[in-house]
Amino acid sequence: MAAGNIHFHDLPDVILSNIFALVVDTRTRNAMSLVCRKWLLLERSTRTSITLRGKVRDLFLIPTSFRAVTHLDLSLLSPWGQSPLDSSPLLAQLLRQAFPLVTSLTLYARTPSTLLLLAPQWPSLRHVKLVRWHQRSSIIPPGSDFLPLLEHCSTLTSLDLSHFYCWTEDLPPALQAHPSVAASLSRLNLLTLSTEGFNSQELLAITRACPNLTHLLAACVFDPRFMDFVGDEALLALASHCPRLTLLHLADSSSLSNARPDLDDDGFPAEDASISRTALEEFFAALPLLEELTLDVCRNVMDAGPALEVLNSRCPGLKSLKLGQFHGICKAIESVLDGIALCSGLESLSIKNTGDLTDSGLLAISRGCPKLAKFEVQGCNNITETGMRNLAGMLRKTLVDVNISCCKNLDAASSLRALVPIRDRIRRLHIDCIWDSLPQSEIPSDKSAPRHAFDLNESAEEASTSNCSAAAGFMNDSPKKKKCRYAVNDSPKKKKCWSRLQYLSLWIPVGELLTPLTLAGLDSCPVLEEIRIKVEGDCRKRPKPTERAFGLSSLARYARLFKMHLDCGDAIGYALTAPTGHMDLSLWERFYLNGIGNLNLSELDYWPPQDRDVNQRSLSLPAAGLLQQCSTLRKLFIHGTTHEHFMTFLLNIPNLRDMQLREDYYPAPENDMSTEMRAESCSRFEDALNRRQIPD
Repeated sequence: MAAGNIHFHDLPDVILSNIFALVVDTRTRNAMSLVCRKWLLLERSTRTSITLRGKVRDLFLIPTSFRAVTHLDLSLLSPWGQSPLDSSPLLAQLLRQAFPLVTSLTLYARTPSTLLLLAPQWPSLRHVKLVRWHQRSSIIPPGSDFLPLLEHCSTLTSLDLSHFYCWTEDLPPALQAHPSVAASLSRLNLLTLSTEGFNSQELLAITRACPNLTHLLAACVFDPRFMDFVGDEALLALASHCPRLTLLHLADSSSLSNARPDLDDDGFPAEDASISRTALEEFFAALPLLEELTLDVCRNVMDAGPALEVLNSRCPGLKSLKLGQFHGICKAIESVLDGIALCSGLESLSIKNTGDLTDSGLLAISRGCPKLAKFEVQGCNNITETGMRNLAGMLRKTLVDVNISCCKNLDAASSLRALVPIRDRIRRLHIDCIWDSLPQSEIPSDKSAPRHAFDLNESAEEASTSNCSAAAGFMNDSPKKKKCRYAVNDSPKKKKCWSRLQYLSLWIPVGELLTPLTLAGLDSCPVLEEIRIKVEGDCRKRPKPTERAFGLSSLARYARLFKMHLDCGDAIGYALTAPTGHMDLSLWERFYLNGIGNLNLSELDYWPPQDRDVNQRSLSLPAAGLLQQCSTLRKLFIHGTTHEHFMTFLLNIPNLRDMQLREDYYPAPENDMSTEMRAESCSRFEDALNRRQIPD
């Protein structure tokens, strides 16, 4: 057969199956299945992961042609947060018949009865992720949530409870009651926001029952003021119980709330952790297989540099390191590398709330860790634009992911100027939207915008000059001043193009505007596809903004932007009547969502602001009216609740195909208000959504 006459269908089915298996995008796979019957069968036989959404009361709608699926996600069934299996036990058997090969399951388990029905259907489960944002029932015995799973799934190797609310005393007795299953576990994720953290006895009981763990993530109690806190003895015992750990993430429960430090703080809390340098050295020596390590204790760990040098020598495979509240990690005396700068194999490094980290320390880290692709710095008030610019210049060949937050001397403009050496290479970026170093005449007037007490940063020209001088002096290249070899010509006339930036994350305080972002230096991002904006602060202490809009319409300059996470969940205000001179949350929502219709978004995750006094996070009427202007939206997830008649506005979005309300915040409301969305309200809206004709 001539080469020119060979058709794609002439390839053997085995090769075609391998080609289809490499396609991961769901919409692409759906389009492929429409080509012909052969492609339909190939697509169905090679799809290994599926997420079921929508209501499940119509059992005949359960798909039965995806029999090769091994990963099944049932955590997003509608109505979200309900227990459909409780009302229809037959559903468990139908799911088993439709997906017989499932080995990985994600499930919203509001009550133990859900697992009691599902766990026997797939005894070969190896990975399970449980989700629950509602409060645990106080009448069930400890461990009841996990007993059905451990009893029926003897091959379980991975358990993820990072989004599952339970008590810390629930898991240890369940693992102890099934020692063989506990011993087979290799991955355990206990990083949940809803608990106060595991104390030393609970943590050691878990690790003693699971000696073969390779991945352990847990929220702990490091505060010495509490009984059974995690200290030297607990760390050493943990290492002896689980010597095969390759990933270890231990964080104080208070650090998981992402509370921002005070910019005027010196970085040294009043309390010290009960963790000694000697214990850290023994701890690191007992875990030689470590590849990823996170220790965020929220208490001072002083003079940690020598212990980190032991970490480098005893854990040669370490590639990712995150430290919180560790001090003395790199003294950078003259040109001698010490502490963390000796961990030459690191590819990812996160430094949080280190009070004595300086520009010299950053330069030493960049010299000693030449493989860094990801660098995060948070709450380090002694570093400046010069230090970050030196680090970016030294790591120009590798650094593609940078996170700068809560640093007193690094606002938005100075952070962006510091990253000029890698502006054409960076792919992911987080900065704080603080506009202090921008000329006030260029910022849109807003008398309600907060002001900060610290000094303004240097201008770009001064920063570049000081950057070169500092680098030249530190490296001792010559007794004479010479031009810094890492400096980049950043002429004001040259267009500031972030040519590879695909993901942008922004933090912004309540009342600030987004419009100065382009003035700060992000004027051209030709491949930016996803943006995450987090708004935080107390609206009750803010007067009405003088501007009508937050500035979302200014993002229209990013032509390829299609996905947005707009998180106003930590914006606190009045859900009902506000005092005179203040705005209730509905008006704040109008302020933040004004202009969103000018963006060509296809996916939007939106967290409405909340009133914590009444535990209400609800989409308001102005917000629903503004969201209906997003004519290109295909997926809309509202992380809160709303009134049923507000939802009818969203039916005016012509391309909307996937929409869901998710109360995925703790504690999720147990009972909706009489006028808010209930289970039947969600069903009526989804029926109306599915009856529409979708253009494509």
